[in-house]
Amino acid sequence: MGVTQLARKGRVNKTRSRQRKQLLKLLTAQPVIKNVDVEAIKLEFASKKVASAPVSKKKAAEAQAASAE
Repeated sequence: MGVTQLARKGRVNKTRSRQRKQLLKLLTAQPVIKNVDVEAIKLEFASKKVASAPVSKKKAAEAQAASAE
């Protein structure tokens, strides 16, 4: 006597297994650790803060006169 297989049930079981493995892979994945120079970033922010700081008219005039000389 022959044995019949339920094709739809087999597909469902394989799909569930594949989804479970994919979920575990996503949950256990760790991001790549990059070498970041924190001090260089701090200096960059400090220089931007100084450049964007409001300058009084008197200081601006003095700086322009000094650069003209």
